[in-house]
Amino acid sequence: MLAWKESNRNGTSKTLRVILKDKICSSCLDRKESIRVMETRQSIAWAILTILVFEGHICNRGSAVTVSYDHRALVIDGQRRVLLSGSIHYPRTTPDVWPDIIRKSKEGGLDVIETYVFWNYHEPVRGQYYFEGRFDLVRFVKTAQEAGMFVHLRIGPYACAEWNYGGFPLWLHFISGIQFRTTNAPFKIEMQRFLAKIVTMMKEENLFAPQGGPIILTQVENEYGNVEWAYGTGGELYVKWAAETAVRLNTSVPWVMCQQEDVPDPVINTCNGFYCDQFMPNSPSKPKMWTENYSGWFSAFGYAVPYRPVEDLAFSVARFIETGGTFQNYYMYFGGTNFGRTAGGPFIATSYDYDAPIDEYGFLRQPKWGHLRDLHKAIKLCEKYLVNTDPTYMYLGKHLEAHIYHKASEGCAAFLANIDQKADANVVFNGKSYNLPAWSVSILPDCQNVIFNTAKVVSQASNEDLSHEHNVTAEYPVGSSWNWYKEPVGIWSNNSFTANSLLEQINTTKDASDFLWYTMRIDLNEQLSLDNKSEVYLHFESLGHAALIFVNKKLTGMGYGNHDDASFIFHERIMLNQGNNTVDLLSMMIGIQNYGPWFDVAGAGIFSVGLIGLGNGLGDLSNAEWTYQVGLQGEYLGLHKTDLANSSLWTPGNVVPINQSLIWYKTTFVAPEGTGPLALNLASMGKGQAWVNGQSIGRYWPAYLSPTTGCTKHCNYRGTYDSFKCLKKCGQPAQTLYHVPRSWVHAGQNLLVFHEELGGDPSQISISTIKGQVACAHLSESDPPPVDSWELNFTGNLGPRIKLHCDVGWQVVSVNFASFGTPEGECGRYSHGYCKADNVFPIVQEACLARRNCSIPVSTRTFGDPCPGVSKSLAVQVLCGP
Repeated sequence: MLAWKESNRNGTSKTLRVILKDKICSSCLDRKESIRVMETRQSIAWAILTILVFEGHICNRGSAVTVSYDHRALVIDGQRRVLLSGSIHYPRTTPDVWPDIIRKSKEGGLDVIETYVFWNYHEPVRGQYYFEGRFDLVRFVKTAQEAGMFVHLRIGPYACAEWNYGGFPLWLHFISGIQFRTTNAPFKIEMQRFLAKIVTMMKEENLFAPQGGPIILTQVENEYGNVEWAYGTGGELYVKWAAETAVRLNTSVPWVMCQQEDVPDPVINTCNGFYCDQFMPNSPSKPKMWTENYSGWFSAFGYAVPYRPVEDLAFSVARFIETGGTFQNYYMYFGGTNFGRTAGGPFIATSYDYDAPIDEYGFLRQPKWGHLRDLHKAIKLCEKYLVNTDPTYMYLGKHLEAHIYHKASEGCAAFLANIDQKADANVVFNGKSYNLPAWSVSILPDCQNVIFNTAKVVSQASNEDLSHEHNVTAEYPVGSSWNWYKEPVGIWSNNSFTANSLLEQINTTKDASDFLWYTMRIDLNEQLSLDNKSEVYLHFESLGHAALIFVNKKLTGMGYGNHDDASFIFHERIMLNQGNNTVDLLSMMIGIQNYGPWFDVAGAGIFSVGLIGLGNGLGDLSNAEWTYQVGLQGEYLGLHKTDLANSSLWTPGNVVPINQSLIWYKTTFVAPEGTGPLALNLASMGKGQAWVNGQSIGRYWPAYLSPTTGCTKHCNYRGTYDSFKCLKKCGQPAQTLYHVPRSWVHAGQNLLVFHEELGGDPSQISISTIKGQVACAHLSESDPPPVDSWELNFTGNLGPRIKLHCDVGWQVVSVNFASFGTPEGECGRYSHGYCKADNVFPIVQEACLARRNCSIPVSTRTFGDPCPGVSKSLAVQVLCGP
């Protein structure tokens, strides 16, 4: 077993070690008591490891530290560090849950919290700043510091992030002569001003590490190398200017540029992608860093939902560390929610769950969180070797290799990799034989014993369906009575205007609303024939994103694009009357584009309209007189606001109108008891936006179904992953559950408002909260012991152990299944096999009931041997609750 040889242990560490030595005489204990003590022993063990590994860093985060780098790693206070990081975007959740999310990230083994800075919400009007509520950046950084975490601040100011307009404020677009992200004087002035604003804020709050703060890294620009080709020489000059400008701000911590091969020294170029093991920085003096390892992928309306198997994610991390990487960040570790109109696009869904280790609602996604936690522990056990030297490569066979890290007189650590996409293999390393599953990495912190393999998931699991079926939910109907307000079709106020052309939508609305009315009158004085020879078709083309078509104030149809191509063509037969007719086209946006070369000038709205089939020469109507109205009347009136809840504008009634377009609904509800987050089920609605007590929970579009094919229930983790490989929810909406933060509701009646654009049934809406979580594990006798056990240098054979964990404030309230022998099935569907021990249930109950964490050995020494000569396993399912 690996023994600790850390020097300079302080008195606290020594004292804890004595306590452990005195308290763990397991030979003096009966079987059940041994289980309880083992659990305590391992919990204390990881606490000690945290103190020892991070000695002088976590405990002294309030003290000034130097941050630099060399070719191996970031250097903090003179020590090279292997740093594990996770992206958490502060506006995508609420400040009251920031501490919990950050705590869970730390418990998962992270050292660093990474976030973008969102210019458009911090400076909504030029020179007017906003840093409150969800956008209180200083509070977020201080919250991370209070948890003992470092921070990587990605100032940008371009973010991408599937965020509206990539984080740029739209007023920037209207500055005369401006061109974004190139060597353009107006743009550089504004970018430099905002960079300086944020850096100055951080300095004034003493938040950079040399000031005693948590910020150890800052980023300028973002993924510009992916689009630089489109900007020519101007792009090359811009990269040089951005790097020099950042360095002149004198943060006293390193700057990085991701995906930027040509960034000049001293700025570090870093990698983004699903795999970065082959990445090398552009200078031998810079460390190998990975700023975005995608834990999954974003969701878009009309698309199936991507997910990434944890075995592949762990493989990518282990390969990166194996091949010399020392800074790795998960994008995202917690994704959160695109509240309001923050979602970019087009067509980005409101949920930004991202299949992250912590889900949209703040719950641990298992086994992803647990398996990565174990990976992080294994990596940290190798840290002193990883930072000491460059790896030595060893060929072990076709698609088989090892990388060894040596430290003089202290042995070595090794990573054994099988990068074959199909075949498992047995390899010989240092005279011992090792089995390597396909597409996996084994970690040996002493070059002898495997403590972790990326393909062998031994951590806690939950139901594989990631739609919260592994949770026990309490669901309640919403609204016993409803009021409504019918939105007028077409022009609704005297602030409309006319033009003899079709106007581009973003330039017209300035993103004040998702909506722009295009309205015109058609006068037909001739007698219309209704036979086939006189069919009239309305044909129009749009840059995006969607449109409702009304002829003589009646809904005629809808057109829309998709995330990959927002443009669309509408061509349908319409009925016109003799005399006066009106055509009202409501063009709708679903997030402004956030990525791509010159994305800032990508347009939206209708650009060509014609009538086909009339003999009076009307034809092309693109240059006819059009009347325009920005936004909806309900928006102008503020129907979503709490101060209009009792307004006479609302129509009450016993029977709520359903399946109507352009209608506002209002009701009240009492929030379910508890302190956890809430979810609105909007499966019965069409498309629109919802507000709770005046706060927008985002856009919804359950009527837009994904393609019926392409999904798989059990996605093979082996082989290269991309965002289309593993999909779920084919033939379904991308999202039906919408997050309502608990802090947005209060005791008594809460206001709920919808603006429904297509037609739905609000009476079917429900609200739910999670009352419990199912936790499962199924391990065999041949599985490795927990990574935790390695740290204490136990004598004897600890063996595999099932370890179950409930969320903070919860404990195990029942054991639903327990079987040792040959159990079968998966979480939620376990069954006894042909062989089972009789005493399993009481032993598991004794170990787990009324505890937040429990640990049970997978061993015949614990349960006896119900079937000698047969390979046995232990399956346990428990329910966690308050």
